[in-house]
Amino acid sequence: MMQALGVVLYLVLAPFVGALLDGVDRKLSARMQGRQGPPLLQPFYDLAKLFSKQMLAVNSVQMLLNLSYLIFLAVAGSLLFAGEDLLMCLFMLSTADMFLVMGASSDSSPFSTLGAGREMIQIMAYEPMTLLLAVGFYLATGSFQVGDIVSQPGSAVFTMPGFLLGLMFIMAIKLRKSPFDLSTSHHAHQELVKGLTTEMAGPTLAVMNIAEYYEMTLMLGLVGLFFVNRDPASWPLAVLACLLVYFLEILWDNVSARVRWNTMLGGCWVVTLLTGGLNGLVLMLMR
Repeated sequence: MMQALGVVLYLVLAPFVGALLDGVDRKLSARMQGRQGPPLLQPFYDLAKLFSKQMLAVNSVQMLLNLSYLIFLAVAGSLLFAGEDLLMCLFMLSTADMFLVMGASSDSSPFSTLGAGREMIQIMAYEPMTLLLAVGFYLATGSFQVGDIVSQPGSAVFTMPGFLLGLMFIMAIKLRKSPFDLSTSHHAHQELVKGLTTEMAGPTLAVMNIAEYYEMTLMLGLVGLFFVNRDPASWPLAVLACLLVYFLEILWDNVSARVRWNTMLGGCWVVTLLTGGLNGLVLMLMR
């Protein structure tokens, strides 16, 4: 019963939570830059406007690929919030990213194709940390099942601080924030051409945005997994930790400039080795 409730709540509420967090992101970013910023509910207005536009696609498969991106993210998040296999959840997350790349590269626009190529580089950068994260939870709790992880007597953050730091690092890449917004940027002052979303418009772009809201909620759910345990008091602590991490991502986004792809790739692998690799080695020695 609780598993079904978790799936339903994620599928229904994740787009609203993600859109609201996007509105907070825009508002905080504007204030950090000395601007008034858009209304808090601007992402909802944008979605309504996009869905009201005529359905235009550069080819017959772009919408299908974007919908596949959305569906796989919905499945990945459902696995997480239903307490199922974390490893399968992360595999679904990786599969969703591939549909996004195919959707962006399905047309002949050089900007979209370049954005798709850069997205592939970003996947190469963060994927090792994503897989190590599942291994870390297994070493710390003895299970890949999310239900077993959250039923532990203590929070995983005490034995996996390195993995949390690594996750926070790759979240900037997953959420396409500076300094790693190579494939596309959500801020107008950073992009003249929108990278992999260049040829997306109307309902096609709206589906892409909703998928990103699912992904945003999923990534914050992974952060919360570090703090939740069998004690009910850990749940509000996990929510506060997620909000703090998201604020730090916004802050990092606004104080850093975009780096080159090779700097991102090498830096991410170094961080993965120093955080996830060393923390995983310590957990193996403690077993």
